[in-house]
Amino acid sequence: MPHGRNRQICLAHHPTGFPTEDNFALLETAVPEPKEGEMLCRTIYLSLDPYMRGRMNPGPSYAPGVELGHVMGGATVSQVVRSRLPHYDEGDLVLSANGWQEFALSDGEGVRKLDPTIAPISTALGVLGMPGHTAYVGLLDHGRPKAGETVVVSAASGAVGAIVGQLAKLEGCRVVGIAGRQEKCDYVVSELGFDVCVSHHRDDLSEALHAACPDGIDVYFENVGGKVFDAVLPLLNTFARVPVCGRIANYNTTHPPTGPDRVPQLMGLTLVRRITFKGFIIFDHMDRFPTFFEYVSARIHDGTLKYREDLVDGIENTVPAFQGLLRGENFGKLLVRFGDDPTKT
Repeated sequence: MPHGRNRQICLAHHPTGFPTEDNFALLETAVPEPKEGEMLCRTIYLSLDPYMRGRMNPGPSYAPGVELGHVMGGATVSQVVRSRLPHYDEGDLVLSANGWQEFALSDGEGVRKLDPTIAPISTALGVLGMPGHTAYVGLLDHGRPKAGETVVVSAASGAVGAIVGQLAKLEGCRVVGIAGRQEKCDYVVSELGFDVCVSHHRDDLSEALHAACPDGIDVYFENVGGKVFDAVLPLLNTFARVPVCGRIANYNTTHPPTGPDRVPQLMGLTLVRRITFKGFIIFDHMDRFPTFFEYVSARIHDGTLKYREDLVDGIENTVPAFQGLLRGENFGKLLVRFGDDPTKT
């Protein structure tokens, strides 16, 4: 049983616009003692994801927000350090929801044991976890790509986008990525096998994307919104499909965007070209997890699907890492390592 203190990051104030350090509080509490029917888990890896920004806002959304004074939520890979819960033993490695803290109690609900012989345990938060599952369902179920079609993926080097593009290539599609700095664009082409990648930092983004998609766009996987969507919209083909996964360009806005009102153009093209926009949340598709896991884990083992992790050490660096995520500074799936990974010793 561990002794000492449990460091936690709580939501101190609801952010207005971009989150600052003042919106959070790093606290120390006693390490809790598990009761009958509970286990104590030590966080090894915390997943940082864009959806967390929405959970910081007051008011209703598709999932409950974080209450002021409460620990920030988030998926974790952790190790059981004491168990009074049947079927869980000390030393078990689990996918859990400890949130932004070093220790947490669990009654086992929503917890899944991990087998480190299948893949590194960190992948349960990335390519073999929620981001990979999101990519699989969003592209194959909602994007419905066909061989020979053009698929465009925004945030192409990110945890979701990188998997979307590779899956689309396996379906026989031409894949165009949109990413930030040139290093990311080079990576998705040379390492992940995208056909081309365009930087959204370019002043001529619309022209460059048009040149990269001479036959238009059949599937656009939306992670970003903003000026990226503005460049994509005119290029959508008749019967194009647009799975809407995220809109990170808009997460910190405090007022409507300036510029022309594009709603008439959007509605007009949706009607005339019979475009399908489909918003989706991955927890509506948990029945697809076993199929996803079998398919993607096999592709990892045979080398046809690659992934990249961006690792930050220490709970004290969680807030800066999250701020960097919102700025697009991470390169791959962003994880914070809170403690030792026993599979790497």
